Amino acid sequence: MAAEYKEQAQIFKAFCDEKRLQILELLRGGEKCACVLIRQTGISQSALSYHMKILVESGIVESRQEGKWTHYKISKKGSAHAAELLKALTTASTAPKDDICCI
Repeated sequence: MAAEYKEQAQIFKAFCDEKRLQILELLRGGEKCACVLIRQTGISQSALSYHMKILVESGIVESRQEGKWTHYKISKKGSAHAAELLKALTTASTAPKDDICCI
C-alpha cells in the first residue's frame, strides 16, 4: 500500500507548483519544444528540466527527443488516470465502516 501512496503523491506533486501549472496550461495548446517553454515561462533551462522531470515521472506529460531539443505534450492516458485518482480519493466510500468511535 505504501508504494501505491507514493505513486499517488507523485501524481499530485506535479500539480503543486505554479510553474508546473503554467507549463501544463501552455501544453494544453499542443506539443511544445523545451525552447518554447523556456521562452514562454521565463525560467532557465535547468529549472525547466527540473519541472519537466516531475511532470514526466508523474505520467501527466510525455516527452520525445528531436535533435538536441525535447518536445513535451500532455499524456491523455496520464491525465485521465490523474482525474480518476482525484475522483476516487474524494468520493465517499460505500465500504462498511470498521472505525467505530470510542465515545
